[in-house]
Amino acid sequence: MDNMLYKYSATTPDGQRSSGTIEAANIELAVNSLQTKNLIIMSIDPADKSPFLSLKLSTIVSFFERIKNRDIVIFSRQLATFFEAKVSTMASFKMLITETDNPVLRRVVASVLDDVQGGVSLSQAMSKHPDAFSRFYVSMVKSAEESGKLDETFTYLADYMERSYELSSKAKNALIYPAFIISALIVVLILMMVYVIPNLKTILTESGQTLPFYTQILIGLSNFFINFGVYLLILLAIGAYFLWRYKRTENGKVAVSRFILSVPLFGPIFKKFYISRITDNLETSLSSGISMVRALEIASDVAGDSVYGKILVDSVNDVKAGESLSVSLGRYKEVPSIVSQMIKIGEETGKLNFILKTLSRFYRKEVNNA
Repeated sequence: MDNMLYKYSATTPDGQRSSGTIEAANIELAVNSLQTKNLIIMSIDPADKSPFLSLKLSTIVSFFERIKNRDIVIFSRQLATFFEAKVSTMASFKMLITETDNPVLRRVVASVLDDVQGGVSLSQAMSKHPDAFSRFYVSMVKSAEESGKLDETFTYLADYMERSYELSSKAKNALIYPAFIISALIVVLILMMVYVIPNLKTILTESGQTLPFYTQILIGLSNFFINFGVYLLILLAIGAYFLWRYKRTENGKVAVSRFILSVPLFGPIFKKFYISRITDNLETSLSSGISMVRALEIASDVAGDSVYGKILVDSVNDVKAGESLSVSLGRYKEVPSIVSQMIKIGEETGKLNFILKTLSRFYRKEVNNA
């Protein structure tokens, strides 16, 4: 295979800019070659392409490659193993660069290593890559740096992310069946209104019989769909657009989330899913030595729902004011009473972490059985 010429722009570890060209069989080999020279790549493009067609490296990679949950889980387990074996942070990351299969994550790991070699803490270096490491992940690492339990923390993180991914998959699978049924009913209804009822109307009209009242209503609805269906679709499209705009506002996010949680078929599944995620997140954070206030702040970021996110933000303020978590959560109808009661027992007995883990497992099973 013939080599291609690539133009690149990069910086050295001490911040100096470097640019030039490099020959390689493909863009990945070009990137790897530059990284072996301790260069931090800003952009790289085929040299023989029109400037109008050139794309930033991040754009090209993000289209074809992305960091998956599985990649971070494997990364976390490998780091935990290295730290348990007393391998230094820099040596661990150097080995991970060669062992990481995902090219995007490989570049992230290389960037983190560069920052750590420059004197930046591991948590600070990871915080520069939010697409790979969430705020929860970074906060856990920061707590581990303070406690000296990096090996345990990365094991916790890998376990948590596996549970979180499994829970999300189960929730999606539980929602597929009712969503399919509703979609099928809508399709059948449209076919009846547009094709079946008009044909039936012709047959009944030719027979000369007096049509029952409810049959006349169905025929009227069918005529409406046939004559004004296009306008109805336009109105629905306009409504969907304004709903999308409204959902981007803070009040809109809360209103739409509250509506989804109230839908009979889907609402209960979503509630169980969010309760399981939140309690699991809180238990993992508290077990790693993170304070209650900080754990609630992190949980509000990763809740994944505006209603539960707002509940947790309010709980942060309540806990700061000296109120217990159980009393704060007990005010909200979105939080089942058993959750606040169990948390109260955990607070009184000093076994809050155990209670949170129990609640998380319970609601995870509920989602699995939905």
